[in-house]
Amino acid sequence: MANMKPSVVLVYILTIFFNTGDATRSRSFSKFPAILVFGDSTVDSGNNNEIDTLFKANFLPYGRRYPGHTPTGRFSDGRLITDFLASILKIKNAVPPFLKPDLSDHEIATGVSFASSGSGYDDATNDVFQVISFPKQIDMFRDYTARLGRIVGEQKAKKIIGAALVVISTGTNDISTLRMDNNDTGYQDFLLNRVQFFTKQLYDLGCRSMIVAGLPPIGCLPIQMTTKQQPPSNRSCLHNQNLYSRSYNQKLASMLPLVQAKLSGSKIAYADIYEPLMDMIHHPEKYGFEETNKGCCGTGFVEMGPLCNPTTPTCRHPSRYLFWDAVHPGQSTYQYLSKYVVKNVLPKFV
Repeated sequence: MANMKPSVVLVYILTIFFNTGDATRSRSFSKFPAILVFGDSTVDSGNNNEIDTLFKANFLPYGRRYPGHTPTGRFSDGRLITDFLASILKIKNAVPPFLKPDLSDHEIATGVSFASSGSGYDDATNDVFQVISFPKQIDMFRDYTARLGRIVGEQKAKKIIGAALVVISTGTNDISTLRMDNNDTGYQDFLLNRVQFFTKQLYDLGCRSMIVAGLPPIGCLPIQMTTKQQPPSNRSCLHNQNLYSRSYNQKLASMLPLVQAKLSGSKIAYADIYEPLMDMIHHPEKYGFEETNKGCCGTGFVEMGPLCNPTTPTCRHPSRYLFWDAVHPGQSTYQYLSKYVVKNVLPKFV
């Protein structure tokens, strides 16, 4: 050490400093004993496999990059953002669906997903697609709580739930399916009231640490470009739809601190997914993407669910596509989003 040049010593000290910082952050984040997930297809790891709906993804080519190349019911070529978060937090490598028939005690104790593809905050959205509504997801959570109590005891179950990280990701189906009038701020307010109501319900059931995701740039979804763009061959984001998403997100981000203030001991953080996705769209080369306005499955313009099936051709390199199908991001996109959440959202819980 005495013979080291000053510049080398500085690098050595900085390396120790930053490595120690990373270790400290890792220890802080690892305080979460479980992850509990609510929402739509962005976080549904397979609950729709067990219900009577067309909104399923338990067949190839879905899951082609998942371990074992197995279609699990995730609307992705691989893992979802919540899978990556669970892994980063050292909880587990993937979040199982609550309706999984052979769910183990360990899987229960470390958290599950109650999410249902096609669902939203609005019950009318769920009625359209015959999926599991948010109120029913909370009912499932009540069943989960009772089951967890039988496994670890009621007191420990309360501690696990109180210390768990709750992730809520939904709203896109409400907007893209039912309303897309940029002047209809009343519907935005209706959805925001639902967010308040559901977060209060989860709080009353013992949850304390919650992440609530905003909307993506809906106007940049390949399916929206195809069905709403005139002419459809013009593959560019729809400005008005993106304005609607941003307007909703601004209201949500402003509202959540007020909700937190009313719920003693809670931490409720807004997760911005709009801006990181727009950065991927505007600067794809930073992320290794070559295609951002169509999906990897089929033509990439309309295919999702039943239209993205074992007979549908897919792109050769899905990691170079931002979207897997015409609606859903691919595994690579979810991985980048998870890193964004770790950097910009999780520190709020330390």
